[in-house]
Amino acid sequence: MSQTFETALAARVTAMADACTRCGKCVEVCPVTGPGGVAAEPRAVIDGIIDIVRTGDGPEASRKWANACVLTGECIRACDYGVNPRFLLGMARVAMARRGDEPTEQRRHGIEGFRKVAREVTHISQMQLSDEVLARLGQKGAAQPDTPPDFVFYTGCNVLKTPHIALLALDVMDALGVTYQVLGGPTHCCGIVQMRTGDVATSGRMAESTLDKLARSKSGQVVSWCPSCHVQFTETTLPTIEKTRGARPFEMTPFMLFLRGNLDRLRPLLRRPVHMRIALHRHPGIKGVVEAAEDILRAVPGVELVDLNQPAVGLMSNYFRALPAYRRELQRNELDAAERAGVDALVAVYHADHRELCAHERDYPFRIMNVLEIVGESMGIHHDDQFKRLKLLQDVEAIAADCEDLIAQHGLDPATTRAAIQAMLDEQPLPLRGRSPAQAD
Repeated sequence: MSQTFETALAARVTAMADACTRCGKCVEVCPVTGPGGVAAEPRAVIDGIIDIVRTGDGPEASRKWANACVLTGECIRACDYGVNPRFLLGMARVAMARRGDEPTEQRRHGIEGFRKVAREVTHISQMQLSDEVLARLGQKGAAQPDTPPDFVFYTGCNVLKTPHIALLALDVMDALGVTYQVLGGPTHCCGIVQMRTGDVATSGRMAESTLDKLARSKSGQVVSWCPSCHVQFTETTLPTIEKTRGARPFEMTPFMLFLRGNLDRLRPLLRRPVHMRIALHRHPGIKGVVEAAEDILRAVPGVELVDLNQPAVGLMSNYFRALPAYRRELQRNELDAAERAGVDALVAVYHADHRELCAHERDYPFRIMNVLEIVGESMGIHHDDQFKRLKLLQDVEAIAADCEDLIAQHGLDPATTRAAIQAMLDEQPLPLRGRSPAQAD
């Protein structure tokens, strides 16, 4: 077909804006209008969003709402007309970025952002892993399968910083007897970084390249780990590619939903009781993932799931960039509630939440874990959480010294490595309580 990704996306945005009745229900149910300072009548706010997607500008309340969006998804469920307000908010942010910068600046910001992600993912993962393990995660020249696998397991980029999570996912799939090819990392970018800067053309090219690599399973299925990549592909890329190519190349399923779909096969493998009181750190941005994680945890013998009665907001913790005070409030309240409830562990689904929360383990009387660690413990599978061990050191030089052998083995530049370590430590919006690791012990 003659349409480019950019023109097809623009046509989708126009069609969805035209379909919006501007009833304001999406604004009414949004959990971040208060923290985001969106002080206007709901109909006026969504009316302004439509103006922004069409012109790049609109009223202040609408701009605030677009920038405050943390991708909770309540707006999608509230719409009675098949409109995806979350997609429109994303396109409003793109429109504002394009209005604010010339195309050359959009491209420059996109390149800089992509390079930053690539540097940090590369350095933090290689500080923890050998070439052999990196190859298992689809990095360092991983071998191509001889025959098409049952599906492609798409990690995204940033889970490679917490590789024990991805490795546990592979072990679980091996135990289930399914075949898969692992793809991910900066060489398989979903294009979200470039999209955020307004460089739609480059974002589309990167996403299409990755999409062609993902469409290689015999089932036409991709199992995704990263929620950012999942939303980018399912709400932006795949529907747009369907317009340019006339067909959708594959369907994408979040790993938690895949695992719950195989719960009958998984349950007999959960042989070891895990006697723990567990609270789940919840983000409802992708429909059904929280519920799937709860069902999986309940299937583990010995687990007691505790409801902390805390708000479940957003796609992941790192989406609260525009709302730092609200982010700190949510995290502090949850950690304190977990302490009062006497849980043994606060358990997250996603890697970004684990990165933000794990160092607080030194100051609270419970562990910070990932849901797959609980599953793995019951199955007799374990991978050390090296990321948490390093982050608990809370010192750039101490971390670099701890990893010096792997830093040398991979030929990593020391200055760039230290910058990546500092960025890792900065991913902790809520300050620690101030005790040293020795005092916490």
